[in-house]
Amino acid sequence: MMVIMLMTAGLHAQQAPMFTNYSRSYAAVNPGFYGLSEGANINSIYRDQYSGFDDWSTGERVSPRTFLISADLPIPAIAGGVGLSVVKDKTGMEDNVGVNLGYSYHLDLGSGTLGIGLALNLTNRSIDFSQASPIEEGDPSIPNSKQTDMLFDGNFGLFYMIPDQFYVAASVTSFLESKGKVLAANATSSASFVGDRTLYFVTGYEFHFTNSYFMLNPEMCLMSDIANTQFNIGAKLWYNEKFYFGTNYRYQESVAVMAGLNIKGFVLSYAYDINTMGHGVNGSHEVSLSYCFKLNLEKSPRIYSNVRYL
Repeated sequence: MMVIMLMTAGLHAQQAPMFTNYSRSYAAVNPGFYGLSEGANINSIYRDQYSGFDDWSTGERVSPRTFLISADLPIPAIAGGVGLSVVKDKTGMEDNVGVNLGYSYHLDLGSGTLGIGLALNLTNRSIDFSQASPIEEGDPSIPNSKQTDMLFDGNFGLFYMIPDQFYVAASVTSFLESKGKVLAANATSSASFVGDRTLYFVTGYEFHFTNSYFMLNPEMCLMSDIANTQFNIGAKLWYNEKFYFGTNYRYQESVAVMAGLNIKGFVLSYAYDINTMGHGVNGSHEVSLSYCFKLNLEKSPRIYSNVRYL
């Protein structure tokens, strides 16, 4: 029965990266977010997951390392916003670079705004099989050279925001789950590069205390590629919009402590994930830096030639 299940089920080795400071990565996973802020946002995140985790046989570093940079801005002339993100993710033999470019249409809904976004997703996947140490040398199912392919796909997202109060959003990345070339033409298997179709659901709220110096920002993120689901829940306590302390819990994986500092609009954040899996794996470090260029988006006054409006 197990053999039959393995023969009929699809196997996916790739998985989209996950950030502890996920609220800084929305422009990369939800195109509906583009342009919903007060100006042009620039965000960057570097994550060193399971820091110091090495291959026991070669001593090579195999822990996941991810770098993300994103930018988005509102453009009232097109009733929405545009965004761009670049992410580089390296895990062991695999090295991926992804680029997202898209547009979000803004629809006033109640007291908030709904962003409906679509983005083109380009991902260059690369695996260097020469770094592998197979049990059986010359195994035809394992390539012996570097394999690279470019995958074309798309992202779709909905993002509803009430400024300085509440947001809720859902999105899917690589929704076509495009399939690349077969990794080894002479292999007995049909393993190939496959897009990371991933579902996201996020929400957050800003609770302002009677003492206006404090603001509590609880957040939640659910990320799933069906085969694996990650659930995050956390909160940040801001003081005078200058600095914050926070925590995040990732189900069956880690507990994180976070801190951030706002210096003249530049928000510098740090998070450390304490591993709770009990496998002797080290914790994870994450650093992010963001800035919002405030834009004057007020609509120009209308001019009428009809004397009724003089």
